Amino acid sequence: MIYLDNSATTKPKKEVLNAFLLANEQYYANPASLHQLGNEAEHLLETARQQIIRLLNMDHAIFTSGGTESNNLALIGTAHSYQHRGKHIITAETEHPSVLNALAKLAEEGFEVEKLPVGRFGEIDLDELKNALRSDTILVSLMHVNNEIGAVHPVAEIARLLKNTRTLFHVDAVQSIGKIPLDPSAMPDLLSVSAHKIHGLKASGVLAFNQVELKAILAGGGQEFGLRSGTVSVPHAAALAKALRLAEPNPQHAVWNKQLRDFFAKFQEVLVISPQDGAPHILSLAVKGIKGEVLVTGLQKEEVIVSTSSACSSKSQTASHVIEAIGMPHSYKEGMIRISFGAFTTEQDIGKLKKAFERVYRLIKGAK
Repeated sequence: MIYLDNSATTKPKKEVLNAFLLANEQYYANPASLHQLGNEAEHLLETARQQIIRLLNMDHAIFTSGGTESNNLALIGTAHSYQHRGKHIITAETEHPSVLNALAKLAEEGFEVEKLPVGRFGEIDLDELKNALRSDTILVSLMHVNNEIGAVHPVAEIARLLKNTRTLFHVDAVQSIGKIPLDPSAMPDLLSVSAHKIHGLKASGVLAFNQVELKAILAGGGQEFGLRSGTVSVPHAAALAKALRLAEPNPQHAVWNKQLRDFFAKFQEVLVISPQDGAPHILSLAVKGIKGEVLVTGLQKEEVIVSTSSACSSKSQTASHVIEAIGMPHSYKEGMIRISFGAFTTEQDIGKLKKAFERVYRLIKGAK
């Protein structure tokens, strides 16, 4: 089976699994305990934290259960802490549901959430962002790479734009870490990361931040400097640090992306959705008059695994909010599939995908 749904989740690397198992076997004590085993677990936890801080070029890191919790802590924790400055928050229409739904909750509390529109390929207009900024804007939250179509926001440019303001900048980097480098000279104030997108483990993530005051969104024992209560999983922390150390951009992804663009161009009723300058590991397309689910099922019969869109919306019967936001032609809306590469993707996989797609396309369209 060829797996090309790495934007939904990735297969853990053996080195990551080994780090997790070793930590479970040798550092199983509660890191908050005062005895020797607790101290040893705490030492490993803090070693992992410092490694992650260095790798991400940030000042602090709080371990979470993944990207969703990291985004919620970043948004709600920041909003509650800085609401004395104002209640205006800016985001984009195409953000991940964990951002949009967290902001919807804040809107119910009286915060004003402004969603910037996007262009045909999911890009925001920087002039519109500049014009949207106000004296009471406390936060801008934008993803680095869109999880459905691979659009890339210029986060370094935005970070520089906001540097001399009182507005904080949060970046959901779940889809970009390990694939597209961040500019260390223009980092955001808050950064969300999820382990299972970089061949790590599910239920593991981190919120990294600089000089930002946060308020906890969980009540409990006050672990993680009072910002994330609950016994910290040292094995998950160690495994996440390992996954980050191993994560690095793969130049082949851009090569395969270009190859597939050229390949799909020969099909008259195939529309490539992803921007030319988008993330190299994501390529989304749509086929006119065909449901994406039909294509996914057909390719699966050919032992090729792709998805219809985000794993968060792939089982929905309606077009995703991203597809609606970019204004895709109606006849293509239901025919989207997403191909996403990972560390285990090979040149042979790309060749097999091409052959499988051609067979499935011709079978469905009735072409010879």
